[in-house]
Amino acid sequence: MFPSFLPASVQQLTESTSIAFAQNLQYQAISTPLRDEPIQTVYIRQGTGGTPILLIHGFDSSSFEYRRLLPLLATENETWAMDLLGFGFTERGGELMFNRSEIATHLYSFWKTLIDQPVILVGASMGGAVALDFTLRYPNAVKSIVLLDSAGMKPGPVMGKFLLPPFDYLATEFLRNPKVRQAISESAYFDKTFASLDAQRCAALHLEAIGWNQALIRFSKTGGYGKFGNQLDQIQQKTLILWGDHDKILGTQDAYKFEKAIFNSKLIWIKNSGHVPHLEQPQITAQHILEFVK
Repeated sequence: MFPSFLPASVQQLTESTSIAFAQNLQYQAISTPLRDEPIQTVYIRQGTGGTPILLIHGFDSSSFEYRRLLPLLATENETWAMDLLGFGFTERGGELMFNRSEIATHLYSFWKTLIDQPVILVGASMGGAVALDFTLRYPNAVKSIVLLDSAGMKPGPVMGKFLLPPFDYLATEFLRNPKVRQAISESAYFDKTFASLDAQRCAALHLEAIGWNQALIRFSKTGGYGKFGNQLDQIQQKTLILWGDHDKILGTQDAYKFEKAIFNSKLIWIKNSGHVPHLEQPQITAQHILEFVK
C-alpha cells in the first residue's frame, strides 16, 4: 500500500527500491512560527542507533532522491529524509514565500519535533546549500556535514526575480515537460542508463502535488541559494565533501573551493559518477558516509 498523499502514478514505479521507499513515506504535522496551523510534512525514517543522519534533497526534487542511499545508511544509523518546505510532497501554504529563512525555520521545527539531537546533515546539490545555511543558523543542531556535489559557491539565478505573469507560469510548464526533465536527468548522470523510466517517474511524482508551480515560482523569485562567500569559514563542524568526478551540472572546481573554504573538511572524489553520486554510486557513497560517521 502506498500513502494516500502520493498521486496514483506512484503505481507505475517498477524498481524495488523506489516502491519500498514510496510505501514507507509518512506525513507529520509540524508546528512552526511561520503560521498558526501546522505544516503537513513528508518524511521517511529507517534504522536505529548511532548519530542520526538527516538527508536533504536538491532543487525541484523530493526525498525520493535518496531511495537508493537511505536504506544503505540505515543498516548502521538512524536515517531520515524529508521534503523541504515548498518542495516534494510537503504542504505548500499559499501565504508562504518559500525563501531561505522560511525553509530553515521549517527544517529546524521538523528537527526539533522529531529528532532533537545533533545530526549528520547530508545535502545534495541545492540541498548542500540548505545544509550549510541551516548549520550557520542553528550550529547546535548539527554535529557534522556531508556535501554531495553541493551548490553554494556560485551566485544564485537572478532571472527568477524578474519573472512576471504569464512568463513565470510558462517557465514552470517548460520544466514540467517530460522531454526537458529527461534531458536534465541524463545530464546529471555519467552512466546515462541510470536515467531510466523508473527514475523519470520518481523525479516527476511531486509535480502532481498541489501548488507545485506556484511554490517553485515564489522560491525562484527570492533568488534561491547563492554563494556563501566568507560565511563558510564560520563553519566549525567536520565536513565531508563527496563529488562526482564527471559532474556536468556544477563542474568539479567548486569541490576544491569548498575544501579550501571550510577549515575542517575533507574532499573525496566518487569515480565514474556525475552530479548525483547518491543515485549513481550509492554503495560507495554510503561507505564513505558511514566511515565518516564513525
